[in-house]
Amino acid sequence: MTSDESLDQHIRALEENGETVLVRRYAGVGPARAVAKEAAVLAKVKGYQPAELVGEIRQGDRHVILLNDPSAPVPAGKVALSTMLPLTDRDFLVIAGARSASRASTTRRGGCRGRSSHSSCRSGADGQGV
Repeated sequence: MTSDESLDQHIRALEENGETVLVRRYAGVGPARAVAKEAAVLAKVKGYQPAELVGEIRQGDRHVILLNDPSAPVPAGKVALSTMLPLTDRDFLVIAGARSASRASTTRRGGCRGRSSHSSCRSGADGQGV
């Protein structure tokens, strides 16, 4: 299977079983800060099983795999995910309307046409609403 075929297969799987997640980066600090960049991306979001709750992983944390598809249309007012990489711990994910703090990982997989980025997130860890 070529990298293009693999990416196409991932896109189809996420379109059927994934969801759209917002990746949000703010300018400044505090509650009055503005959204500097925001990307809408296909993602697979899953919780952790009890046996996986080790180290810094806590109940309620989620594992998120974001698809960085360079050919995906970019909605008005949003940016391509690739312009925000690498993700940092100061970035946030909005999953099903709820903002979650991100603990970004540098793990990337995929061929030359697209890559996925992994992130763990903690719901409500920042104490802020969407």
